[in-house]
Amino acid sequence: MYMSTKRVNFRLPEELVAHADIAAEVTHKNRTEVLIEALQQYLEEKESDENFREAVVELYLDDHIKFKKLVEIIGRQDAEAVRASKQVLDRGEELADL
Repeated sequence: MYMSTKRVNFRLPEELVAHADIAAEVTHKNRTEVLIEALQQYLEEKESDENFREAVVELYLDDHIKFKKLVEIIGRQDAEAVRASKQVLDRGEELADL
């Protein structure tokens, strides 16, 4: 699925861990697989939310994320349109400074 992995440490409520462990046992997966699937589902839902997508575009326009990440989240076609708009906006600011 993913080319590389990264170890992360975070705290979860005990009850949530217990539920994840039950889900892992029932589905014959380990806890990590269950949490990865849950996070992937959450992110897919978020990425289809228009407000979330607009916030991601703002992060790109403000140079907080790279174009590659923008493509991953909103798709190549929409990202290309955003990049073209950013170039026009950046050029406009440059011309206004003259």
